[in-house]
Amino acid sequence: MDEDVIANGRLPLACLLLGFIVGFLLIRISVRLIRKKVRWWPGNVRAGDVHIHHMVFGVVLVLSSGAGLVTLYDASIGVICLLAAAFGVGAALVLDEFALIYYLRDVYWEEQGRTSVDAVFVAVAVTGLLLLGFHPLWLLDINDFRSDPNDAERTVIAVFAVVNLLLAAIVIAKGKIWTGLFGMFFPPLLVIGALRLSRPGAPWARWRYGSRNRMRRAVVRERRYRRPMIRAKIFVQDLVAGKPDVAHIRRAAEEELARTVLPAPPAPLPPPGSVAERLLTHGRSDRLGE
Repeated sequence: MDEDVIANGRLPLACLLLGFIVGFLLIRISVRLIRKKVRWWPGNVRAGDVHIHHMVFGVVLVLSSGAGLVTLYDASIGVICLLAAAFGVGAALVLDEFALIYYLRDVYWEEQGRTSVDAVFVAVAVTGLLLLGFHPLWLLDINDFRSDPNDAERTVIAVFAVVNLLLAAIVIAKGKIWTGLFGMFFPPLLVIGALRLSRPGAPWARWRYGSRNRMRRAVVRERRYRRPMIRAKIFVQDLVAGKPDVAHIRRAAEEELARTVLPAPPAPLPPPGSVAERLLTHGRSDRLGE
């Protein structure tokens, strides 16, 4: 804490992460108590007949604490840390209902509600890596370059950053979101992800896997390796969101595999009259003539 966090000025970030984790745990305990209909717990907040989601309180808290951080940027470290912790709590309240924002309907206790837990995991992982001092250019020891970088050092930094972003874009296009996310901090993961097969439903498979054999390999590989990962993910999510049952985990994993592990649709045909459409038609006529 003293050497890595406080000495490097990352105490507000630590408070933000702590506020985020505490806020998420408290709101999950609250909704579980509400779902169990515990008598002594206050329950849902309503304005007349309208149920006010805790995301609303999160948005207000994020806006107010964010404005405070911008306005009081030169205040004491205690004030900054307090505002950062409040920002973390507000962000937790918002991301806990990320599925509602994404699907534009209340799916908190449905299968789609697991998207909120995924969003929280991503936020905690990224903030934790930043707190430990990792960033996309950490391998270059950027602190040595900041003092007086010359042209060669600037070129190295720029090339490394561009290659990092390109590899991350390829990995994400292959449907490997977590690999692309952590690969931004650990570039070897990006290289591995870029070389491996794409997930079958990802844009990369749609663009590049015209061969049925390659698509079939992608589907078989996805089902084989994703099944235990999905079961582990659902188990952790159920510990947070409810339904910690082994039969449910197996059934939910198979349902997610059947729903998500599908071949990507073929690329759309070019519009009529375009150059690409004429070339495609000409190529087909040549093959028919042969």
